[in-house]
Amino acid sequence: MVFWVFGYGSLVWNPGFEYDEKIIGFIKDYRRVFDLACIDHRGTPENPARTCTLEQIEGAICWGAAFCVRGGPEKERLAMEYLERRECEYDHKTLVDFYKEEDPLQPALTGVVVFTSTPDVVSNKYYLGAAPLEEMARQIATASGPCGNNRDYLFKLEKAMFDIGHEDDMVIELANEVRKVLEVGKGISKEELVASPLMKLKSQSPIPALQPSRLPEAVAADS
Repeated sequence: MVFWVFGYGSLVWNPGFEYDEKIIGFIKDYRRVFDLACIDHRGTPENPARTCTLEQIEGAICWGAAFCVRGGPEKERLAMEYLERRECEYDHKTLVDFYKEEDPLQPALTGVVVFTSTPDVVSNKYYLGAAPLEEMARQIATASGPCGNNRDYLFKLEKAMFDIGHEDDMVIELANEVRKVLEVGKGISKEELVASPLMKLKSQSPIPALQPSRLPEAVAADS
């Protein structure tokens, strides 16, 4: 038995389950958006966080990581149960083709599981929909929950995409807008901004500023 799952949000840097192989690559006709409410990890019902989901758009690509689980049905079951608890805001498991940079035309893997969310505010209580960049940035800058604050989720994703060599322009733009909110002091100190993972990395090495171009319980993990 073997299955693969594609991570495009916090799974990229924090899978949280036992896996046997990790491959960097991308899926087609999807793009990463911050249109999903998180009310139990990085936000609360009163002040939901914004986390990643996927939007279908022809011609788009979304980079991330595919994780393989081998070892029989029991190991597969445990991994899937963990993921279903962790990804509870996502109401669909979609099967997609996964591509590697070396061959962008021929799928390296088929039937890869990816958690997606219905983009409808009526049928999906977790779907927030799109919003102006400044509004999303203010929400992300101020939301927090049991796993920490929403802005660190965004900054860790920004750093994770940098680390795999495939920055996401939208993530960079949104992260820079959040930094602007933090800098003007809307209830958050500038010291907290400097403590973000990517800002630490920049302060320790001559990396130019980016421009757009096993957890015990799933409840303690990001979505």
